Amino acid sequence: MVDNKNNIDLNLLDILVCPITKGPLTYDENTSELISVEARLAFPIEDGIPIMLIDKARHIDK
Repeated sequence: MVDNKNNIDLNLLDILVCPITKGPLTYDENTSELISVEARLAFPIEDGIPIMLIDKARHIDK
């Protein structure tokens, strides 16, 4: 279920993977981003839609 425009349907986490590593993603509710720990990237969610473009991802530090 989507709570607001920046939240995502958590059922999508069962099928979405990082476009680089093909590994799992975690949802960060504070930043409304999908996090790939292995790639150290945060993918934004806009209007409930995950933007899985590498050019749109934010680099994160461990």
